[in-house]
Amino acid sequence: MRKIASLLMAVVIVATTTFGQGKQQKKSEKAQSAQPAPKLKKDGTPDKRFKQVKDTTVVRKKDGSPDMRFKKNKRS
Repeated sequence: MRKIASLLMAVVIVATTTFGQGKQQKKSEKAQSAQPAPKLKKDGTPDKRFKQVKDTTVVRKKDGSPDMRFKKNKRS
C-alpha cells in the first residue's frame, strides 16, 4: 500500500511539473512579438517622414501586476 501511494504521488508530481513547463513556454512565445522594422532610406538611415512606433508595453512588477507608478499604466 505504501509503495502504491508513493508511486501515485510521484506520477502526480511529474505530471504537474510537465504541464507547468508547457504553459510557461507558451507565455514566453507570446511575449516575443515581432516589432515592425523602421522605414529606412536607400543609404540605410531612418526615414524621419514616418511616425515611429512608440513602446506601449505595460511595465509590470515582480508579481506580474501592472506598476501603477507609470503614466502608460494608468487609465484616463
